[in-house]
Amino acid sequence: MQFLDDHKEVDQWNSEDFIIRYYYDVDKKYHNYHMDFWIKFTNGKVLLVEVKPKKQTEPPKVKKPKSKRSLNEAFTYIKNVNKWEAAQKIAKDNGYAFEIWTEVELEKMGILKKTPGKHKKLKPLPPYRKKKKT
Repeated sequence: MQFLDDHKEVDQWNSEDFIIRYYYDVDKKYHNYHMDFWIKFTNGKVLLVEVKPKKQTEPPKVKKPKSKRSLNEAFTYIKNVNKWEAAQKIAKDNGYAFEIWTEVELEKMGILKKTPGKHKKLKPLPPYRKKKKT
C-alpha cells in the first residue's frame, strides 16, 4: 500500500500475515483471523489494523427478523466483534495498539477521496509485505 510505503514514520508493515486465533460465538469453534495490517513504526510502536466498511462496525438494523439477509448481517457483526475482542486482547498483552479503519478514517487520512453523499466501496487488497530495510 503506497500510503504505508511513503509514510516517513513506518519502518515495516505487512498485510494479512499476522494471524490471531478467535472463538466464534455462533458455531462455538476457534478460527484464524488474518489481521489486515501489522504496522511497525520507527519509534518501535506496533499497530494492528482492521479495515471494514462502517456498516459492518455497527449492530445491524433489523428490518425483517429471521430473513436471510438479517441473519447474515447479525452473524457477520457477531463474528467481527469476536475477532476484534481477540485482537484487542493480543494487542494489550503485547503492548500493541489496535484500530479499526473504515471509509471515514481512510478519507481523513487522505487514502480515499471524499465524494459528496457517497463513500467509495472498500475492496480487499491482496497480501503484500514491505521489504525490510538493509
